[in-house]
Amino acid sequence: MNWRAIAAIYQFEMARTFRTIWQSIVSPVISTSLYFVVFGTAIGSRIDEVEGVSYGAFIVPGLIMLSVIMQAISNASFGIYFPKFIGTIYEYLSAPINFLEIVIGFVGAAATKSLMIGLIILATAALFVDVQILHPLAMISFLVLTCLSFSLMGFIIGIWAKNFEQLQLVPLLIVTPLVFLGGSFYSISMLPPIWQNITLFNPVVYLVSGFRWSFFGMADVALGWSLLAIAGFTLLCLGIIWWIFRTGWRIKS
Repeated sequence: MNWRAIAAIYQFEMARTFRTIWQSIVSPVISTSLYFVVFGTAIGSRIDEVEGVSYGAFIVPGLIMLSVIMQAISNASFGIYFPKFIGTIYEYLSAPINFLEIVIGFVGAAATKSLMIGLIILATAALFVDVQILHPLAMISFLVLTCLSFSLMGFIIGIWAKNFEQLQLVPLLIVTPLVFLGGSFYSISMLPPIWQNITLFNPVVYLVSGFRWSFFGMADVALGWSLLAIAGFTLLCLGIIWWIFRTGWRIKS
């Protein structure tokens, strides 16, 4: 394993983040804070509690998931798409490093950025409501796994995209609706029975449910299913990335 190459890619991507700190870190935190104020005030005034938890605190895990997922995809997709756009991707491919080292460098940096944003949003949320974390180790584990898995997904999107419009297509038209309909701002037990069953086909439900369990000890689905879902999604993304580098799809052409 060429750790020097991994460190070089990782440090370059992290340096780009701190050069654009307002866009990369401050902007997502402000946007999520606005979500918190709007949802917490407008809906929280009508819903006092959800399963014994104040609505303002209840939406904190969902808001963190929303921001972390979108930022992980955005950072990873742009990180690998830009070298494709300007042609420097061939320098990575011709260097004495394998695809795994390239993926670790880019995905590791994207996951680190999204993890930082998630923790900052958690600290920000504590200024608005009393946030309790019953299982802090599980919370960190879910957060790290979510950052890694969706960074892998973003890496795939960055390779697939042929232009900047396609780069935003999947996050805006597919991922964002899935997150909003995945129980981020409500419990699926509040839905009619038929919609509860339909919602279970949304993979984001399992992520949000497991993450919320780490805060309040309550979940819409069993914790085991949440772990199985995120593990399966991570393995699927790794398999797709292995196939991309093996065939050179959208990289060498």
